[in-house]
Amino acid sequence: MNTIPLTRRGAELLKAELQRLKSVERPAVILAIAEARAQGDLSENAEYEAAKDKQGFIEGRIQEVEGKLSVAQIIDPAQLDAAGKVVFGSTVDLEDEDSGKAVTYQIVGDDEADIKQGLISISSPIARALIGKEAGDVAVVKAPGGDRSYEIVAVRYA
Repeated sequence: MNTIPLTRRGAELLKAELQRLKSVERPAVILAIAEARAQGDLSENAEYEAAKDKQGFIEGRIQEVEGKLSVAQIIDPAQLDAAGKVVFGSTVDLEDEDSGKAVTYQIVGDDEADIKQGLISISSPIARALIGKEAGDVAVVKAPGGDRSYEIVAVRYA
């Protein structure tokens, strides 16, 4: 299996989710199944079916998170020495050439992406357009609404 790039923050979030799933969610659903079983006939017990479905989801998510963490390549942006180039983990200040609007994005792993917080996935069109560029370059992003051009104002590794 290929490695999955994660920032240190992203790896910590996945570890916290795994801990919560194992120590809170799993015991709660086991208790819910036991309570539903105590109600008698399982063939017509909606609570039992719902608890079993939730248990399946939780166990699947535990396996998924453990799998991702086992193949994770944790990258600390503060330790990068990319000579001013945009790489995974870097924070990039951009200016939209059409509107003049300034935006800042950090390029992170797929599981960490949250556009509202300025975290964009390494596999997103904008991140792919930015990788390898440096301050002063123009990145053309192929978006569903047409091509967008962004000037790279600054690249930081923090």
